[in-house]
Amino acid sequence: MHFASSATSLVGTLRDRRQKLAKLVNFPVVLWSGATISRNFAANTFPFRASSHFLYFAGLPLENAAIRLEDGKLQLFMDDAPDSSTLWHGETAKREEVAEIIGADVAYPLTGLKFNVYKSATIPVQNIVTREWQSKLLQRKASLEGIDFKLAKAIAQLRLTHDDAAIEELKKAAAVTVKAHKAGMTATKNAKSEAEVRAAMEQVIIANNMSCAYSSIVTVRGEVLHNNHYDNLLQPGDLLLADVGAETSTGWAADVTRTWAVSGKFSSTQQDIYDVVLAAHDACIAKICPSVEYQDIHLLAATIIAQGLVDLGILRGIPEDLVAMDAHALFFPHGVGHLLGLDVHDMEDLGDIAGYEEGRTRSDRFGLCYLRLNRPLRAKMLVTIEPGFYQVPAVLNNPDTRAKYQDVVKWEQLAKFADVRGIRIEDDVLVTENGSEVLTEALPTSEDAIANLVNE
Repeated sequence: MHFASSATSLVGTLRDRRQKLAKLVNFPVVLWSGATISRNFAANTFPFRASSHFLYFAGLPLENAAIRLEDGKLQLFMDDAPDSSTLWHGETAKREEVAEIIGADVAYPLTGLKFNVYKSATIPVQNIVTREWQSKLLQRKASLEGIDFKLAKAIAQLRLTHDDAAIEELKKAAAVTVKAHKAGMTATKNAKSEAEVRAAMEQVIIANNMSCAYSSIVTVRGEVLHNNHYDNLLQPGDLLLADVGAETSTGWAADVTRTWAVSGKFSSTQQDIYDVVLAAHDACIAKICPSVEYQDIHLLAATIIAQGLVDLGILRGIPEDLVAMDAHALFFPHGVGHLLGLDVHDMEDLGDIAGYEEGRTRSDRFGLCYLRLNRPLRAKMLVTIEPGFYQVPAVLNNPDTRAKYQDVVKWEQLAKFADVRGIRIEDDVLVTENGSEVLTEALPTSEDAIANLVNE
């Protein structure tokens, strides 16, 4: 662990966060950072990523560490690295040094935690230090019941909106992500495969001492929503969908998608669909402000997409009626976005506790069941806006689907748009007191501006 630092501002931020937590819970809390996972043998590990809940209150990506929070105080539990590790890893920060950086009130070896743990609330993590007393605790609390559930609700309440320190980090991640996407666009002209474009994008992220916030999607198979394969060759008529985001060293994420023509110019059918998706994207962002229901933003995207497909002769009917019967979801099956913060789908490890307003549950409707966020927007909340259009064979060729929507889908007209597999346009949008700020606005969405980058 080598930490550089604006320690004073970090200490103040962490103190404010734990004091806010103390106002919401009246019991002690223990949070683990997690541990590395080995790849086949112990010394060869996957990159370590600390638990996001731990990061929120501890501020540093410590490995094999825990914190105990009570009445606004923070106790740090971690072991100093053995002297023998210096040969392999160099000098690392000692426990007392780390405690000073994060403003811990006291610091103990990790074994000291066992005397404080059993009456404390926690959020389970998968990669725990393998000690018997930790394993028993996490097995007991795997379902988030009792005070664990109360803790999850309190943490969700705090992390739903971002403090100034978090917003600063999120803007850094967004800025690097914008650079990465521009690099991908300019690399396309000379690239032969998806993998080459991916490499150009991730190189920018790595060069800025960041990591990818999630597995990059760089694909000509845009209809596969989470496609993590990069072996397709780029052909002149292809669309390339790139969903790539950076994560800062302290865990704050960006999440951006752009779709462009490999040749630098859309076909007429690709342009038509792109314009529909862009219209939905722009209208949704324009609607964002405090108190607006996020589900209404999703339904706005769905209605605009339905209207666009009616105008193109792909659907028939009144757009609002088509949305009510979920016909839009044949082509736009997912939600319009999600929370963004310390995780790219922020706090989804808590289920729908963060994403859904208390008392609300997920719909079983085809057009709403994948909506990840269903609550009124608040100032300093960060969300993604990412409408899309996809031709997913498993959906469109399903006999039941064909039968249900036979009167509203003009299948012969749809066949004319076979060169549009998938289009998504995604930006990161911060809710402000009076509207919104697009943190990724520097990355163009207009076809002409993107084409200029591709053709450089």
